[in-house]
Amino acid sequence: MRIKNIIFDFGGVLVDWNPRHLYRDYFDNEQEMEYFLRHVCTEEWNLEQDRGRPLSEGTRLLQEKYPDFYSMIQLFYDRWEVMLKSDIPETVSLLYQLKEKYKIFGLTNWSAETIPVAFARFPFFSEFDGIVVSGEEKLIKPDKQIFKVLIDRYGVSAENTIFIDDNAKNINAAREIGMHAIRFENPDQLEEELRSLKVI
Repeated sequence: MRIKNIIFDFGGVLVDWNPRHLYRDYFDNEQEMEYFLRHVCTEEWNLEQDRGRPLSEGTRLLQEKYPDFYSMIQLFYDRWEVMLKSDIPETVSLLYQLKEKYKIFGLTNWSAETIPVAFARFPFFSEFDGIVVSGEEKLIKPDKQIFKVLIDRYGVSAENTIFIDDNAKNINAAREIGMHAIRFENPDQLEEELRSLKVI
């Protein structure tokens, strides 16, 4: 196996993004917050913005469906930057280490309207040789087409590439198109798996 490229997912791998960082300040208890995030501002709803739907449209549609939560829904994107708590320093350290030997790419499900906030906040994004953002492509993982966008745009060969993501469906899609894939659990586990592949 001759690895030439490493592809990173962002949220949950390199950056600590979580709506709970925001909403803990607005709900009286965890149960109410978890209900809201499971049944109102759901992952599925947020994914539609990651797929390219305008934030204003996604917000309006949800407010019309759940008028009792109107103000809480408004907060989701008005104060979105609070959800982006920090980078994950141990993974970022691995990124810099890998950058010395390999080309580094990003493949993320992320809104085109919010990704500039992350790019501006975290300097490590300047290390990437190329980044594909779902909201800009109107495609989301695990759709294999978004993987092919990255492959075609940057001349990446799947069999020479390791893909790192915390989502099992995305990992399976990467493997199905011929990439080596590591499901991220934590930085120590990632480092151990990279060492077992003799990548670092």
